Parts: sequence; structure tokens; C-alpha cells
Amino acid sequence: MLMENPLNESSLAFPVLECVHLIGIICGVGTAALMNLRLLGIGVTKSSPAKLWRELMVVTLGGLALAIVSGLMLFSIDAEMYWANQAFRFKMVALLAAVVFYYTAIRSAAVDDRKASMVAGISLGLFALVPLGGIFIGYR
Repeated sequence: MLMENPLNESSLAFPVLECVHLIGIICGVGTAALMNLRLLGIGVTKSSPAKLWRELMVVTLGGLALAIVSGLMLFSIDAEMYWANQAFRFKMVALLAAVVFYYTAIRSAAVDDRKASMVAGISLGLFALVPLGGIFIGYR
């Protein structure tokens, strides 16, 4: 016997979760972008990469956690539809690659306090692929 998802019972669940998801994305990806831009020598240049990494860590982790949890809740509303969608699967692979790359290569560059233009450019590109995949979910 399948259990009904309580999120399907409310007409407000999807729009509210979508707003929460976007807030998480803005906080998580926005602060990741600030760190990447700092490594490119753009933006917050008065602070060292290591100091900026420490200052942004809580907001970046919190934003990504919020985006992932709310994203899983959105996924649960119609899991079969999302999983069958190639754009959704592309988005998930891009998200995994972006987060892993950010917390390995970017963290290393920030902690070593060095300029890493190529690494930051790759990270920005990976994070840009995530919403691109999200845009095409509706066009299956």
C-alpha cells in the first residue's frame, strides 16, 4: 500500500517549497559565486581568500542544505515525473559535480590563499549548469 504524500494535499505546498528552494539557492550559490569571484580577483578583494572562505562557509552550507532539503521535498511531490526527465538527471549530476568541486578544489585554493583563476572559472561554470538543467525540466 502506497502512502499519500501530504505535500500533494495542499495547493500551497509547491509554490512555498519553490520559494524556499530559491532562497536556499540564492544563499548557497550566491556565496559560492562570491568566493569564486574573489579567486578571480573580482569583488571582495580586501579580504583574503582564506578569510572570505571562513566568513562565507556557514551561509554557503546553510543555503545549499536548504536548497537540497527543499529540492528533495519538491522531488517527492512527483518523483516519477522528475526521475524520468533527462534535464532533471542532468541537473542532479551538475549539482553533485559543482558541490564536490567547490568543497575540494575551491576550498584548497582558498585555504592556501592563492589566486586560482582557472579553478574558479570551472566552479562558476559547474554552478551555472545547475539552473540551466532546472530551466529545461519543464520542457521534457
